[in-house]
Amino acid sequence: MNIEHLKLFVRVAATHNISLAGQELGLSPAVASAHINKLEDNLGVRLVHRTTRKVSLTEEGESFLPHAVEVLCSVEAARGAVGAGDSIPTGTLRIAAPASFGRMHITPALKGFLQQYPQLKADFRYSDAIIDLVEGGFDVAIRDAQLKDSTLVARKLAPDKRIICAAPSYLAEFGEPKTPQDLVNHQCINLMGIETWSFDTPQGMVSIKTSGSFRTDNGDAVRDATIDGLGISLNSTWNAYQALASGELVQVLTDFSLISETAIWAVYPSSRLIAPKVRAFIDYFHAYYGQPPYWDK
Repeated sequence: MNIEHLKLFVRVAATHNISLAGQELGLSPAVASAHINKLEDNLGVRLVHRTTRKVSLTEEGESFLPHAVEVLCSVEAARGAVGAGDSIPTGTLRIAAPASFGRMHITPALKGFLQQYPQLKADFRYSDAIIDLVEGGFDVAIRDAQLKDSTLVARKLAPDKRIICAAPSYLAEFGEPKTPQDLVNHQCINLMGIETWSFDTPQGMVSIKTSGSFRTDNGDAVRDATIDGLGISLNSTWNAYQALASGELVQVLTDFSLISETAIWAVYPSSRLIAPKVRAFIDYFHAYYGQPPYWDK
């Protein structure tokens, strides 16, 4: 089975376009189509549905995709192992990451990372949606969450400490909550899906269903609205640390820690071997963030 054909198939699955996938790999549309045909002939099954507008995977193609990704990861890692593991990461590294975290804590470090590994190219997708690594053809994803998918291998890059914040102007007008229960009398700015805030108290866990006049699906918007005095919010320190340092935000309810099992994770598809470019990325950013991470110092 031709490895280049597998690479093309994985990119076709991600782009839903044979010509575009071929262009990414330096192939003409005719050659790319021929390669997919050869792969299908070799396997004896049809892998893709072709239409004039788009390409989609057949049921057999969907079943074959994770195995193709696994083979490519193993081949790249095996090549890297030759020479006692002193391989130089090469190729294109495809990464998915949350938009806010990526803008604040990945993009500023990319120059140093790519200077250290000049034979690498970085292809990023910044989105707050959970991206399917295999279907999207990504090598690694950054997740700011509690991990649930056991089919992925994960390495913790940094803790995700979460705190309750408010602007001094809001506290001057409406007062400061002294207990979690006081939040029911305040305007709370919510990130969609995190309306219930759970606290560790002397009486055990206390969960407060918060509400207010504004909620959003974007963490930057939560922080900025809090700075503007619109209400009290739950924020990750990696997102709010600059506003805390400048005094635009202050932490409240400091005697009551939030209960959260989230962290900043690097996840990649399960494989016995990790590709050198993936290992280079994970090791670099783990060291770059530090323990504790720079935003918590």
